[in-house]
Amino acid sequence: MNALPDRADAVVIGGGVIGTSAAHHLAEAGVDTVLLERGSLGGGASAHTAGMVRTYFPGDPHTGRMAVRSLNAYHEFAGRTGAPLGLRRLGFMVLFTDEQQIAAFEAGLPAQRAAGVGVHLISAAEARALNPLIGEHAVLAAAWSPEAYHVDGLDIVRGYAAGARNHGARLFTHTPVTRIDDDNTVHTPRGCIKADSIVCTAGPWSGEVAGMASVDLPMTPRAIEMLFTDVPDVPDGPDVPDTAHHELPMTMHATSGLRIRSWKDRILLAMGMPGAGETREAWLGRISGHLGTLFPALDGIGLHRAWSGDFDASPNNTAFIGEHPTRRFLYAAGFTGAGLCQAPAAGEKLRDLLIVK
Repeated sequence: MNALPDRADAVVIGGGVIGTSAAHHLAEAGVDTVLLERGSLGGGASAHTAGMVRTYFPGDPHTGRMAVRSLNAYHEFAGRTGAPLGLRRLGFMVLFTDEQQIAAFEAGLPAQRAAGVGVHLISAAEARALNPLIGEHAVLAAAWSPEAYHVDGLDIVRGYAAGARNHGARLFTHTPVTRIDDDNTVHTPRGCIKADSIVCTAGPWSGEVAGMASVDLPMTPRAIEMLFTDVPDVPDGPDVPDTAHHELPMTMHATSGLRIRSWKDRILLAMGMPGAGETREAWLGRISGHLGTLFPALDGIGLHRAWSGDFDASPNNTAFIGEHPTRRFLYAAGFTGAGLCQAPAAGEKLRDLLIVK
């Protein structure tokens, strides 16, 4: 194993989309940067997403502003890093099943527009035209945001990692941090490195890493499980898509949070994890109930585990990016499953915080 250098201007802890973005933006700005990842690059929360980047976050225009900034960066990603992303537009739809949800959407629309988010209200008929699995009487209306794309999160990680290396950053995988001293000496099984600044981007483990530096990050890991359906056995007809050839937009139910999207010839879906005291069977039953109500063609369909993982959740589901007031410790955490959507902007903000010192 290669030994760590004795020191660096910045030591980034965590090698997912946020950490590699930070390393790229810092190194590009001329900062001597070392990244430490306890496993493989992108092997944590970045590997357990639905592979979507979007700009519309209901009730959260701040995240939307970060996502708009990030999506613009993704469109320029190949020119910046030399690595193409292969963005594929699917769109994002939120289904409203009561009038209060529609009123809340309309009340929040000016703030979303001010953040640069492209979203508008569509009728139930327009929603069914975009996703024909929606039942004829299942919804009242929907929010429609065309700017939502499928992307492989590992392509983002690899591109940013390559860009960081091209600008002189040194990236060390399988190098867990075991201790952080008061003088910002970072200890690992490979040795120690003295950091002028530490940048914590460790996803679900950010609170643990921050705790080593006596910094309190008010966040907790949250688990999510992605599910696959069986291959839908639906009748032929103009109103029922062949899911092997017709890509559905990501579609979310505003009430339950159930999200579905096409995944090859099946449907990928998520609705969190079983609640406190809830059995897995009861949770799957809740999901099946929502599927049958909202998407009748999926009523009774088999559900199977696709993958599961943890992500970093903040108390209000909005990421916090900043620095400790008395030591050179920066952080970007609490993305609550939306790290892919905000990684470029997060890297830029960490760079700006550090280089103005």
